[in-house]
Amino acid sequence: MTVPPGQCCAPIAREPLAEDTAAELAVLLKAVADPVRLRLLSMIASHAGGEACVCDLTGAFDLTAPTISHHLKVLRTAGLIDGERRGTWVYYRVVPEAVNRLGALFTPLASRVGTLHDEAAPSPVLR
Repeated sequence: MTVPPGQCCAPIAREPLAEDTAAELAVLLKAVADPVRLRLLSMIASHAGGEACVCDLTGAFDLTAPTISHHLKVLRTAGLIDGERRGTWVYYRVVPEAVNRLGALFTPLASRVGTLHDEAAPSPVLR
């Protein structure tokens, strides 16, 4: 990607976010803005089998299980994780589409054309 004359760096986005897209992404960003929730999301995503229950997560924090459950509820309400009850435990897993939308926001333009709106778009010419 070339840098347009008069600019210090190449743009990372094709266009500004639409109002509705910005609102949707803000919900996701707000959910991961807390360090505990960001760590929980990371722990679930990297846990063996791609899922974890509260019992798997509480040991990493100096927090009670109900507090961890509250943070998981915030992530779930935002659509970043999903859960399935198995007996007395709820097993959580990352929702790939939601996490990919967040990742696309921070990925350079050349590798993310079309990912914010799930639309097909031609790849830019790299020089």
